[in-house]
Amino acid sequence: MTMMLAKTYEAFCAAGVPEDKAQAAAEELAGYENRFAKLEADMLVVKWMLGLLLAGVASLVIKAFLL
Repeated sequence: MTMMLAKTYEAFCAAGVPEDKAQAAAEELAGYENRFAKLEADMLVVKWMLGLLLAGVASLVIKAFLL
């Protein structure tokens, strides 16, 4: 069973959209929300990787010029 955004479904029904079309649209929007959540999780990993890379470069620069 697919997920559906209940408030979006209710808003479509209140706007006069037929029930089957309102349900299909709410399910499709829920799918996009899941995709964005996955992208946010992937971006978190990329941010950590970039932070570690910058820390490594900074340590090499400090070692080369200050020590």
